[in-house]
Amino acid sequence: MRALYPRSIVRHACVPVTAAMCLFGAVHADAVTTIEFWHSMNGSLNDKVNQIAADFNKSQSEYQVKPVYRGEYSESMTSAIAAFRAHKAPTIVQIFEVGTASMMAAKGAIEPVYELMEKSSEPFDPNAFLPAVTGYYSTPDNKMLSLPFNSSTPVLYINRSAFEKAGIKQVPATWEEMDDALQKVVSSNAASCGMTSTWPSWIMIENFTARHNLPFASNANGFKGTDTQLELNEPEVVNQVQRLADWSKDNRFRYGGRADKAMSLFYSGQCAVVAASSASLANVRDNAKNFDYEVAQLPYSSTVLKDKHMDKPLNSIIGGASLWVMSGQSEEKQKAAAAFFHYLSSPKVQADWHQFSGYLPITTAAYTQTRESGFYDKNPGTDVAIKQLTSGTPTDNSRGLRLGNMAQIRDVIEEELEKVFNGQETPKQGLDNAVTRGNQLLKRFQTATRS
Repeated sequence: MRALYPRSIVRHACVPVTAAMCLFGAVHADAVTTIEFWHSMNGSLNDKVNQIAADFNKSQSEYQVKPVYRGEYSESMTSAIAAFRAHKAPTIVQIFEVGTASMMAAKGAIEPVYELMEKSSEPFDPNAFLPAVTGYYSTPDNKMLSLPFNSSTPVLYINRSAFEKAGIKQVPATWEEMDDALQKVVSSNAASCGMTSTWPSWIMIENFTARHNLPFASNANGFKGTDTQLELNEPEVVNQVQRLADWSKDNRFRYGGRADKAMSLFYSGQCAVVAASSASLANVRDNAKNFDYEVAQLPYSSTVLKDKHMDKPLNSIIGGASLWVMSGQSEEKQKAAAAFFHYLSSPKVQADWHQFSGYLPITTAAYTQTRESGFYDKNPGTDVAIKQLTSGTPTDNSRGLRLGNMAQIRDVIEEELEKVFNGQETPKQGLDNAVTRGNQLLKRFQTATRS
């Protein structure tokens, strides 16, 4: 029936032939391909995802994207894999960055983005994306497996009022300089604690190794194969954890818990500095009511850089999630996903998402558009993450991590760090234990993927 009437005619009205022809002809000729997009964005971000999908749906008449909130990241990934096995998978699913290796290992479960875009003939230029973002989700030869969506990177949030009270005019660029600054904060009673950190493994270990071109794990942090072992107990990392442990003794550093629990120590003014996700900026604006604040890049160790003959630190690595296309979809659904990805990647949509959410723009054009609009001038600190993320060319050590069971490995690392900060273990013991226990998790993943 599709060939009998032009799509434009059938879309607007039934031609006066017969009721049956009108009924069945219109249904086939005017069929719209609908795809489900499972995600983990809640609150205002859920509303924004709904708006993006609605705008895409209005922008053309062939495809409809239906966003569906599926709970936290781990829940969404588990649900997607179960749905795939039951032959009921959504077309698109949002997966957190530490689930990348697991998605790749789910044999036959995904349709790589680079293949999807090529088959659909949608415009797609991998070079338009920020390398430090897309590298996390690409093959060693830079072929994108999934589309970055909500990407963030850690930065520092500074209680400017406390720093001024302590006589500190400039945010320290290095960990060595930060030592003195935090001592001044505590000794002057500008704050009861100098610094705290959210997501301890991601920020204090994973990003520390990346910025100093140190391996977190073998095989290019897992990018070159699953036969991987952790290497995070190197002397430079031990020294960094020792620094934090020493600071814990006199309140220059205070452990605030896992995930983002430490933010309350910053909001309340107890700690003058917090290391946290760049996507936390909106919450900082809403909650840091009693003091001025600013955003700064993560410190780097001048000692490590000197020892490694580095002129400057490398890029930080991202957190967040990307969008995966599940395999087994019809050709029309694949085309719908490709069209939606093309729309999502446009400078206008990316710039709007970046400015609304605080997540990074994934393309250079979106960053340029945001900068030229004056957004960064009007909203100081919103470009710090971009500058840090684009600091130098990513290496095997700063590209990111692709390790199986990475969520569980983070739990292990943070459990061992807690023992260090509580004085139960030395930094060397804690990191050695983290490596031993983490390697057991890696071994289980390797065994499972080979079976």
